[in-house]
Amino acid sequence: MSDIEQSPKINRLVLQHVIAGLSDGLILVEPDGTISWANKSALEMHRVETLEQLGTDIAAYRKNFTLRYRNNHLLDEGQYPLERLVAGEEVDDVTVEISPASDLDLTWVHTIRGLTIEDSGAKPDVTVLIMRDETPLYEAEERFERAFNANPAPGLICRMEDKRFIRVNQGFMEMTGFTREEIIGRSVEELGLFSNCETGQDALDRLEDGRIIRHREALIPIPEGDRLVIVAGEVIAVGEEPCMLFTFADLDGRRKAQNALRQSEERFFKSFRLSPAPTAISRLEDFVFTEVNDAFLELCGRKEQEVIGKTASELKLWDDVNARRDVERRLKGNVPIREEPLRMNLKDGDSAECVVSAERVEINDQQCVIWALQDVTERRRSEDELIEAIETVMADTSWFSRTVVERLAGLRQTSRGTASTASLSDLTEREEDILTLICEGCSDKEMSDRLNLSKHTIRNHIASLYGKIGVNRRAAAVIWARERGFSGRKLRKV
Repeated sequence: MSDIEQSPKINRLVLQHVIAGLSDGLILVEPDGTISWANKSALEMHRVETLEQLGTDIAAYRKNFTLRYRNNHLLDEGQYPLERLVAGEEVDDVTVEISPASDLDLTWVHTIRGLTIEDSGAKPDVTVLIMRDETPLYEAEERFERAFNANPAPGLICRMEDKRFIRVNQGFMEMTGFTREEIIGRSVEELGLFSNCETGQDALDRLEDGRIIRHREALIPIPEGDRLVIVAGEVIAVGEEPCMLFTFADLDGRRKAQNALRQSEERFFKSFRLSPAPTAISRLEDFVFTEVNDAFLELCGRKEQEVIGKTASELKLWDDVNARRDVERRLKGNVPIREEPLRMNLKDGDSAECVVSAERVEINDQQCVIWALQDVTERRRSEDELIEAIETVMADTSWFSRTVVERLAGLRQTSRGTASTASLSDLTEREEDILTLICEGCSDKEMSDRLNLSKHTIRNHIASLYGKIGVNRRAAAVIWARERGFSGRKLRKV
């Protein structure tokens, strides 16, 4: 043997045995374009079983299979990787879509590279086409693309390398009003994705480091101003390229609703404060006052700090404790209060006759009661004085003609309402019972005990009687009964 080491000769049979079991597909092509051999993986990647079905030479292969680039551009004669390899060109990781000529709808994706094996004389002996089946990967990416584009939730994808957007779905364009051309190619900072976000710098740092961006609120600049969203980022790979997927939840509707609610509440509290009618708000749960207006404070003679945080019971606001409890009980049962007569105890020891209305409302997600009061002290006093004057005058009718007396009687009855033409025969038995007890001077509670009825029912009967005979006070009802010779009736219980 010579001292000069001899180059080993290639044993093709040994070479074929070595590469037959590789998972990559390999096709051996002779310098004249003949396909001399293909391993099992290469046949399976082309969905064929024999070399003849693959093609015995480049021309047959081109006839049997149609190749396209990923941009759907067809490869013409001379552009097939096999042809380029035989022509001496380098083929390095070229991705193509392959379809059988008999069924162009059937497509799979291969990534191809070439290798030329030389003989012992350093001359090209055989060309090897090495292919990797990327079909599952691209099918998965295609499914992701379809899902991403069809997802109604707004989404963006940017490359980690330069932070520029490479994908935008319809949901994001509809939310912001941007077009695809206005998004693709712009960077995260150019779009201002985190420019109006309290934790914007943290989000940008996480993006730079390729870390997950947790949910956070941000204002996205849009053509019409800005839009409040929740944004989150997740690291993904698109075509083996590291990217960040941004997803969004639109909060702009909530913001507008909150603004509308805030403005509504502002208008309510302004009108509440400026209302000339005494008005207050208390919690339904414990009837603690939370808001009072100036008219209320002026009526009761107290300062705001003396009322806020206290209940009517603690303030001893109402003279009739039982009446107050009854009103609160009805409000707990969601029964509105309408023009309930109550006497208010004033801070200076005096009292005020009030007509009270109250109703449940919800304020800031809390059940409350809004109270509206009317001070009728002067009106009652005037009415009492008028009736007293009329009764004094009518005590001696010898000075007046019959016509004058009848007019005075009419004034007495109508001092607080319209004169009634009702007679005793118009009253029901229950109304006669109530009138009997009124004439005896019984209170509501005493009536309730004697008739075995609730105080609420007693009040309803009294209101019905007053409305029928045209009065609204007990003294007037007694006068009405005496004028008609009513001497009472034997009571019956329910």
